Amino acid sequence: MSNPDELLVGISALVESGQSNRMSLTVVAGGAVITGRLAPEAVWRERVSEVLKDSDHLGPFSGVFLADRPQDRTGQADRDAAPTHLHFHLARILQGNVGIPETGGMYRVAITDVSAWTVGDFSYSDQ
Repeated sequence: MSNPDELLVGISALVESGQSNRMSLTVVAGGAVITGRLAPEAVWRERVSEVLKDSDHLGPFSGVFLADRPQDRTGQADRDAAPTHLHFHLARILQGNVGIPETGGMYRVAITDVSAWTVGDFSYSDQ
C-alpha cells in the first residue's frame, strides 16, 4: 500500500495506547502471510532486547532496541505521531500447512507494506 491503511493505523494506535494487548491480526506483506498478536512497540522492543542480550553472539545488539523512538526535527521523540509499524509477538509466518516458528516469533511490519489483512490469527489443527 502506498498510503497507510487508516484502519490498521487506528488498530495500531489503540495497541500503542495500552487500551488493548489482545489484538490478533493476520497480514500479507511482501508475499508473506504473518499471523499473531500485536504488542505496543515499547513492549516489543524490550522483549527483543531481552532475547538478544541472552545470546553470546548477538548480545551487543540488545541496546539498539532499548533506544528511544526516532526523534523529530526538534530533537524530541515524537510520541503523538501515527504508528508506522505493526509489532507482532507470538507470531508465525504461514507456509503451507505449518507456521514458522512453531512457538511464535517477534516481527515488525511496516503498515505501508501490508497488502491485505484480517482480524484474528490462524491456527492449524490435526482434525
